[in-house]
Amino acid sequence: MNTIPAFGLGTFRLKDQQVIDSVANGLELGYRHIDTAQIYGNEAEVGKAIAVGKVARQDLFVTTKIWTDNLSRDKLIPSLKESLSKLQMEQVDLTLIHWPAPNDSIAVATYMETLAEAKAQGLTKLIGVSNFTIAHLKQAIAAVGAAEIATLQIEIHPFLQNRKVVEFARSQGIHLTAYMPLAYGKVMTDPTIVEIAGAHQANPAQIALAWSLQQGFATIPSSTKRANLESNLAAKNIRLSDAEMRVIAALDRGERLANPGFAPQWD
Repeated sequence: MNTIPAFGLGTFRLKDQQVIDSVANGLELGYRHIDTAQIYGNEAEVGKAIAVGKVARQDLFVTTKIWTDNLSRDKLIPSLKESLSKLQMEQVDLTLIHWPAPNDSIAVATYMETLAEAKAQGLTKLIGVSNFTIAHLKQAIAAVGAAEIATLQIEIHPFLQNRKVVEFARSQGIHLTAYMPLAYGKVMTDPTIVEIAGAHQANPAQIALAWSLQQGFATIPSSTKRANLESNLAAKNIRLSDAEMRVIAALDRGERLANPGFAPQWD
């Protein structure tokens, strides 16, 4: 696959048998986009679930991400080869730089050019970035060109809509992937989202996901429960009205959940 499927399965925080079951259930239910990362410590388990699953590799879209320890020119490609070995794959569909180098200790151009080289070697079909600010995105564009950046994956949910970065990425023609679209489940108890869910005979998670999909984002919720994996998929069939979209847009309160100590200065 060369296009990023709009609906994917995130695997952050899932370990061991839990992630094997989540991916196996996801594949059975119809998920075709699986998102992992070096730092998740579950690439081998994700690879195992895919290997024993009944979905052909060419029908899947698999993403992994290069951790900050591996951003130097001499480490990036060997680390990606190690990820491929764990995943039991010759190539992933998309490789992202997971975070900019802490304190910009390595230039963006260094790791973007090396990632482009990994693509040229056939280790990954597409390349992209994650958790980049506008400043980092500008440097990445200068290094490899906007057309080479398949997606920017950032935290987007009703309570953190990241509008400045979204608008800049769109102005450059860069696609967006929304991670943590359910805000660790906080959408489930928000009165506004609960009310809209009632009107659609849906659950709040489905409404939050529909809101994300309707804006053209790829969205990658995760779940360990088969029932939730299945109900999340049904969000694709929900169409929110313009009024409902506006009401959810008004919930933005800048509530960032992924903000480690090495995070960049956010826009």
